Amino acid sequence: MSQYEPNLKTYERERIVLEIIRKNPDLHHNALMKLIVPEFMAKTTFEKTRDMLIDKEIITVITKANMKFYTPSNNFEVKSQHQVERNTTNYFHDLKSLIKRLDTDYPHKDIDEKINMANLILRNLLQTDNGFTILDAVKNPKKTLYKDEHLEIQQLIHKVFEIIRNDPHSEIIFPAIVSYLEFMMPQNSLNK
Repeated sequence: MSQYEPNLKTYERERIVLEIIRKNPDLHHNALMKLIVPEFMAKTTFEKTRDMLIDKEIITVITKANMKFYTPSNNFEVKSQHQVERNTTNYFHDLKSLIKRLDTDYPHKDIDEKINMANLILRNLLQTDNGFTILDAVKNPKKTLYKDEHLEIQQLIHKVFEIIRNDPHSEIIFPAIVSYLEFMMPQNSLNK
């Protein structure tokens, strides 16, 4: 499995914890843990999963007396949209800064570092563009709200390829980058 593929066990665990919390809103932490551990997961796995759900603001903690109760968050969809927008925008600005320095940093790297750096930047640009595409779809599927950002990402990808083309080792670097990017591109057919 590629490190960029989602970990299905994590999502399954999150789903199990969230489902049990929804079905049992009156259970405190220890009672909830007795329902989940060891049938579905170990105690530390439950605690890590619970913490991830809290970090993602999918569930919230309510303390009554000295007991903790968990409840699904209100307005999760709106909160998650804001989080995607914030993360995507911040990441986009970080990438632009990184690419501005690329003209001076890239030539001083060895070939493997150049390949790794270019692959990382291109992958991150594509992921950022996906973030803007998701935001476009969620906010207004009939209009491209992030048109300028999509265009700028396209220009940044072009700039990265230009830097690679102008490198003295481009005959070695370019095929490695294209090969790496193939796994993120559409394949021949979904029906295979």
